[in-house]
Order: sequence, then C-alpha cells, then structure tokens
Amino acid sequence: MKFKSFKQILFFIIGLILFLDGLILIALKKLHLGTILPFFIGLFFCVYAIFYKKIHLFLNQKSTLNKFWKMGWTLFSLWAISLVGFFIYLSQSHQNISPDFKPQAIIVLGSGISQGIPTPTLAMRLDQGAIVAKHNPNTWMILSGGLDFGEKITEASAMKHYLIEKYQLDPNKLLEESKSTSTELNLKNSQMILQQQGLNQHATLAIVTSDFHILRAASIARKQGYDHFQMISAPTPLSTRYNAWLREYFAYISGWVLKEY
Repeated sequence: MKFKSFKQILFFIIGLILFLDGLILIALKKLHLGTILPFFIGLFFCVYAIFYKKIHLFLNQKSTLNKFWKMGWTLFSLWAISLVGFFIYLSQSHQNISPDFKPQAIIVLGSGISQGIPTPTLAMRLDQGAIVAKHNPNTWMILSGGLDFGEKITEASAMKHYLIEKYQLDPNKLLEESKSTSTELNLKNSQMILQQQGLNQHATLAIVTSDFHILRAASIARKQGYDHFQMISAPTPLSTRYNAWLREYFAYISGWVLKEY
C-alpha cells in the first residue's frame, strides 16, 4: 500500500482514527450513532484513500455519477461544518451553580449503568449533584433513570447506591424516579416526585446533566413548564466525549422534529 498524494495520506489517517474509535467503543457495547457513524465514515475514508486513483479513473468515465459524487462531498462538507459549529457551542456550554443559589430540589438525569454500576458519564453527573447536595443538605435529590436493557436494577437505584457509598448522603433525601427511559420522561416523571414533596415544576430547582446535554435538557424542561431552574453541567470523560457530542447532535435534531421543545 503506497500513497502518492498528501490527500490520500490525510484521508487514510483520519479514516483510521475514526474507524478504530468506533470499533473499540462498539466492542465495549457502546452501540449508538456516536460510535456507529465514525466507524463507517472511517472505513469509507480508508477504502477511499487506498483505491483513490482507481475510484477517480472510474468516475472520470462516468460524468453523471461524477456529478453525484461531487454533490455528495458538498453535502458532507456542509454537514461537517454544522457539526463543528455544534461542537464549538457544546465546548462553551459549561454551567456551574452560583454560591447564593439555594434549590428546593436537585434533579440528576440518568445516563446509563453497566452491570449495576454508573457509567463514567453518569458518575460525573452524580459527583456534580453531590457537590450541590453537600452545600444544601436539607434539599431533596431526585435520581431519574429507569431499567436499562440487560440490567437487573434501575439507574435510579444504582445512582442512589453510588451517592450513599461515595458521599454518605442521607438516603431519606434521595428520591428514586425509576420509570423513565429518555430525557423527556426524566423531567416529566420527576414532576410527580416533586408533587409528593409538596413541590412542582415552578419550584427553584437544580438540574444536573452532562455538558453536552445542557442545551437539549434545558429546552425540554422549559417546554414542560419548568420555569425557575438552573442547569448544572458535569464534564464528559475524554475517552467518549466526542462520540457523546456526535450522538447529541442527532438527538437534538430528533427532539426538534418530535417537538420535545
């Protein structure tokens, strides 16, 4: 395998990085658009780099096909630009709680567990939630997350165990919302838990989620009538950060199409 142009080398290097990134995460059972898409884009880039000359010789003989090929690259470039813009926005969306903010309740949104243990992404959300709870020891904390596929306990239960074991938080202040399977349901079902404590969506709330999830979660919360809340962002582990951001790109579009906000 010998590359004769910088363009071929660049496509192969980028393709190999994307392919291996997707392959490793898929092997770790992280199967979603944020891992599948890099896998296939990377595979395509590698094949394109290897057969670059043959592909273009063939296209030069097929004028109509060549036009579609160029159109496809134009559309891909526009999509990539929009994705980069979305990534830049997410990188600047960190939100921390102000010292004088006193929430009546804290809602931590679920993000998945593995064999009963919070994933690194969820653990970081819980760590942020614990910081807020430590500063507001009499505040209710709602742990929102249902039963994941293949798991024996709910996310909410795993979240509660994590907070008790690591931070020794008062179990009586940790309320489980264990039926939701999406951000929309996280916030909708949490309203019922709030009502049981004499609160509602108009209460002063802290909503804890990942940095990449702030934009969509806040939009959904407003649509559901939450009107006095502050978003608290947790960092995303570097190993899965950009895959999570890519997944969120499509999730945000999906939420808009489904009129979740």
